[in-house]
Amino acid sequence: MDPLIAVAARALASGDPLGALNRIALRDDAPALALRGIAMAQLGELVRAKALMRSAARAFGPKEAAARARCVVAEVEIALASRDLGWSAKTLDAARATLEAHGDRVNAAHARYLEVRRLLLIGRLDEAERTLAELDPTPFPPALKAVHELVVAGIAMRRLKTKTARAALARAERAAHHAGIPALIAEVESASLILNTPAARLISNGEERLLFLEDIEVLLASKALVVDACRQLVRDASAVVSLARRPILFALARALGEAWPEDVPRDTLIARAFRAKHADESHRARLRVEVGRLRTVLGTLAGVSATKRGFVLVPRIAREVVVMARPVEDKHAAVLVFLADGESWTSSALALVLGASQRTVQRSLDSLAAAGKVQSFGRGRARRWMTPPVPGFATSLLLPTSLPSD
Repeated sequence: MDPLIAVAARALASGDPLGALNRIALRDDAPALALRGIAMAQLGELVRAKALMRSAARAFGPKEAAARARCVVAEVEIALASRDLGWSAKTLDAARATLEAHGDRVNAAHARYLEVRRLLLIGRLDEAERTLAELDPTPFPPALKAVHELVVAGIAMRRLKTKTARAALARAERAAHHAGIPALIAEVESASLILNTPAARLISNGEERLLFLEDIEVLLASKALVVDACRQLVRDASAVVSLARRPILFALARALGEAWPEDVPRDTLIARAFRAKHADESHRARLRVEVGRLRTVLGTLAGVSATKRGFVLVPRIAREVVVMARPVEDKHAAVLVFLADGESWTSSALALVLGASQRTVQRSLDSLAAAGKVQSFGRGRARRWMTPPVPGFATSLLLPTSLPSD
């Protein structure tokens, strides 16, 4: 190998992009282009990095299939870092197969981890776990072991298994320090903050308090009936009923849960569910229909009984009823929480992870931009949206609405 290329590669492996660029910044051969792309990615210049990786892939000859495959993997990693989730999984899988065929098991495994991280990001936990189970991190270098443990911790946090997450993060921290890569150490520290950041609010008997992930794990294992406003469902220790696609029923369930053990006046329920300022007989008739539907949907979890002035929620097994809501609630909270990770997102990627149309997400982004809460850069397909991380705000519970069935 070219001595300058070898030295630059070692600099990049140790997290020193400037040291690498000092040696290859003026070179345009294929290996140098690839290393320059990686260096620019480490410096946060993702658009330039992506262009360099594509140029490197074209510059490698037909007999250098493994090198081209590494460029594909690097380009996918850059796309993932910039929250561009539109890349083809088949292309990444083909690159991984090429690397395995050429005996490059480390980069092939890295491709697998990119696939798992994408699945985790879009909320497909079962697939992420199955893919991760096929990977044994024992023979991998420290940096890749740290990535493995970060993925394990991410899945555990989504599953609300805080002990598993803490253990994985401890292993990730040791591996990252062993690798000696500052950016990787910072990523582990950032992931660890989620466990020590309020992730929800508990509303019970007219009082509110913040919950950490460990508190939520305990709450969901308790005998309480939980109206979960983070995922729009009602659950106890034995059953879960999703109301994500029935917003009126969830609005009624939440209003009844917040008032429990008291009842809620009919006019209040009408205002919460139908957003009507003045209730008339048509609203009251509609309320009776929707309350009947809510009784049917909740089934064995709870009943809804009529009172002189309204309705009251009656848990069948649970000893109490509580509401769990996001720490901060906003009309566009779903978009804000994902942007709170400090990364730059495309509107198409946000639409994918939120399970919404791109037009709906774009309207939310425009409203948030007008309010000065988010900012964009670039134009057309290169346009990205971001906001500085919000102190005291955790993203773990804001998942695609399909997740309760996982």
